[in-house]
Amino acid sequence: MIFAYLLSFVLWGPAAPQYIAAGALAGGLPDADVLLFPLTRWFPSLHHRGAVHTVLGVTIIAAAGSVLVPYLPYFPPASTWVYFVAMEIGGLSHLALDGFTNYAVRPLLPFSGRSVRLNADVAVSLVTMSLTGLTLAVLILERGTVPFGVWQETAWILVGVYGGYLLLRGVARWRAGILRRRFGYTELLPSTSPWRWLLLEETDAPDRYHIRFRRLSLGSGMTGPDRSLDIAKLPPSHGPVASPQEALERTYLAAMAKSEWLAESYHFGEAAEKGNVYEVWWYMISQAAGRRAYGVRGEIDRVTGAIQLRSGFLRLPSLAPM
Repeated sequence: MIFAYLLSFVLWGPAAPQYIAAGALAGGLPDADVLLFPLTRWFPSLHHRGAVHTVLGVTIIAAAGSVLVPYLPYFPPASTWVYFVAMEIGGLSHLALDGFTNYAVRPLLPFSGRSVRLNADVAVSLVTMSLTGLTLAVLILERGTVPFGVWQETAWILVGVYGGYLLLRGVARWRAGILRRRFGYTELLPSTSPWRWLLLEETDAPDRYHIRFRRLSLGSGMTGPDRSLDIAKLPPSHGPVASPQEALERTYLAAMAKSEWLAESYHFGEAAEKGNVYEVWWYMISQAAGRRAYGVRGEIDRVTGAIQLRSGFLRLPSLAPM
């Protein structure tokens, strides 16, 4: 909403606050699809980042909003066409920012399932969330309490701050992409810092899973060893477990079934012998911070093959280079 607000401020100018507000409103509306989750059982396309996160969905919202917003407080009667354009641009800016992060969107549904993802920023960042909270507080405190010129200056300063941040992230993504190609990786994931990235390659076939990754710090080069995992996806079975590799293979499907978040993310596994069991860790490498990450941890009995797993935030084994 803040980005759509500032973009609308640049496009319409301070003399048209109704269009700025309409653009900001439309910038936040696509995420209202989380309220539709009770209907997704019957209409799967209404899931989060589904039908509402498309050009068609945004256009329908803008068309309806252009007629309805004049009935809301603080939205005076004005050109329906301009209201539509303002809300269309605001909604499309939401799709653009989602694609700017590490979450993919499919803006051309239902005509094309092609996903768009730049991977220049993380979707949940304490830095940007704090900046957004501060921005909202400033704008609320200024409303009706400062001269009009002060509000304009504040808006332009915020345009510079947010625009500069997007530019910094974009340039860092371009530089990290050069190094990704140089070292032979296929994917690039951002972190909360513009200077720290994750280079990886993944192959997820019906019967095998392969992943290789390494961390990159712009200005310092590659950090930590190159990590790789290649396993067969074996169904859980009874009988002796001969090695850590087999422990990972026999717990893979059970771990993915335990956590949908884990299954849909880039994940890595480790196993270590501990008495009569093998301890196993399956975790999301893109969300790891320090020695902790979200995932599935458990044990597989070395003699019987019995598996016990639990999901949550894990303390990773000491060999995990986070």
